[in-house]
Amino acid sequence: MNKGVKKTSRLAVEIAGIRFKNPVLTASGTFGYGSEYAPYTDLGRLGGIVVKGLSLEPRAGNPGPRTVETPSGMLNAIGLQNVGVESFIKEKMPFLRRLKTNVIANIFGETVEDYKEVARRLDGVAGLTALEINISCPNVKKGGIAFGVVPTEAHRVVSAVKSSVGLPVITKLSPNVTDIRVMVKAVEEAGTDAVSLINTITGMAVDVEKRRALLATKTGGLSGPAIRPIAVRMVWEAAQVATRPIIGIGGIMTAKDALEFIIAGASAVQIGTANFVDPDSAVKAVDGIEEYLKRHRTSVKDLIGSLKA
Repeated sequence: MNKGVKKTSRLAVEIAGIRFKNPVLTASGTFGYGSEYAPYTDLGRLGGIVVKGLSLEPRAGNPGPRTVETPSGMLNAIGLQNVGVESFIKEKMPFLRRLKTNVIANIFGETVEDYKEVARRLDGVAGLTALEINISCPNVKKGGIAFGVVPTEAHRVVSAVKSSVGLPVITKLSPNVTDIRVMVKAVEEAGTDAVSLINTITGMAVDVEKRRALLATKTGGLSGPAIRPIAVRMVWEAAQVATRPIIGIGGIMTAKDALEFIIAGASAVQIGTANFVDPDSAVKAVDGIEEYLKRHRTSVKDLIGSLKA
């Protein structure tokens, strides 16, 4: 790459028709609604912010304890606590739309109709760049089956959302499946504009003295560095069949971690658990990626999927 290429050109990527000034986003559920982190990091330096998952009505979430630290990670069972889509639009978007970065709303529901209605209410909201569909939620009408582990159900919910909005749609995939490639194909056939993966892996921790689970819900979602090798593998597998961009997620703490995902096939990454350790971790990752690109005289675009056989 020419030494004269601008920093913004080196770092910039395009996903679903959206230009991101750099490939580092924050992951849903780990960064609140953005304003919570404003005193601790420069939000304008981020490629994008994915807000806490939104439902049709406000949710109080699960009873405590809801988080447990584990070796190289953490378990959480927050229960998708959130303010609800209407409060988000009225109370959170005024702040978010002032930021010089992309804002992506993560949405979820218990039925296909829920997903469609949340998406419909967000479509056209000023300052919103895209929707990310969390399909790792129970499908109540199907007896507790998660949309994210049954290809036909995943296809159904993605297709429903795509048909009801004009915003680009990113589908967040569950790792709790036999073959991630099957799920990628299903949601692409349904019209998703991009996929993000992975969501947390189901796990459990036990207090051996009390012989009780450490989470009130018994099981929860494992995140953090412990899952990163699994996440990198699944992104690489997804990239073998994907025809749309991939956003990699899972245990990214540093720029080096982020670069693993990009080289394996991701066009961008989301940083999650690291935000709890260091609120400035995403911005530090941007700086680290920039340093790497300068050193190798390359760009993010050239790195995507460049893993050698």
